[in-house]
Amino acid sequence: MTDFRIGIDLGGTKTEVILLNGDSQELFRTRIPTIRDDYAATLRDIASLVAQAEAAAGHVNLPVGVGIPGTVSRKTGFVKNANSTWLNGKPFQKDLSAHLKRDVKITNDANCLAVSEATDGAGRGYDLVFAGILGTGCGAGVAFKGQPIVGPNGVAGEWGHNSLPWTREAELEERPCYCGKSGCQETFLSGTGLCKSYELDTGLKLKGHEIVERAAKGEIHARQVLDAYFDQLARGLAAVINVMDPDIIVLGGGASNITEIYTVVPELLSKYVFGFECDTPIVQAMHGDSSGVRGAAWLNPL
Repeated sequence: MTDFRIGIDLGGTKTEVILLNGDSQELFRTRIPTIRDDYAATLRDIASLVAQAEAAAGHVNLPVGVGIPGTVSRKTGFVKNANSTWLNGKPFQKDLSAHLKRDVKITNDANCLAVSEATDGAGRGYDLVFAGILGTGCGAGVAFKGQPIVGPNGVAGEWGHNSLPWTREAELEERPCYCGKSGCQETFLSGTGLCKSYELDTGLKLKGHEIVERAAKGEIHARQVLDAYFDQLARGLAAVINVMDPDIIVLGGGASNITEIYTVVPELLSKYVFGFECDTPIVQAMHGDSSGVRGAAWLNPL
């Protein structure tokens, strides 16, 4: 029995494969463009990437885990909630397992972040890891003792589509979300949400890093928007702590690169956490953009 394992990160623009050994060493990695709107091509391309990884390992029939931008319904076995829409309504796990002639583990890509960071990343050594993504959107995954918590509805950790706590109704209403509701945390806490806050305040459209740079140079509007963002993030994370009290919170995505988050937000949490005290560590993901594909590999534990 080999300790090699293969991870696949199926994204909207690229599909990536990684080969890890039991010591977390990366032995092979490559990526290809994702062929959109072609379900059969998705199955073929993943099979090709798995074959390449197995050739690099010198072994066949290795364990395979896949992270997808959606979830597999426990009720139907079909993919739902995927922004790679050609997967929705398809028995992807069943079809891919048949294609590869082995059982394949599949979970949401945010869960893969949580598994990766819990296994050999910033959350290593902690039992309950909440991993939030502050990117174009705002998702999250939860891992307990290195394995993902998915839930009967496949939405465990999906904090992005809850209303931002302790926010005025008028503020919520001015943040329409693509899901059909208004005031979702995603519209505040994502990198896109940060940019929207600056636009609402100034009328100007800037990128997130430009807002951070302007704040560092003393621009008052940028500073106010960034300070408000830290408070909003503290409120969103306080709600997570109030519900599940994770041992550690790990943040990934582009906005997680704002270094002030890790000094300012922990100081704000006790204002909102029930009981007015909070010692939950908040840290940046160790593996960055690699966490998704690494976590997919670790869906098959040793």
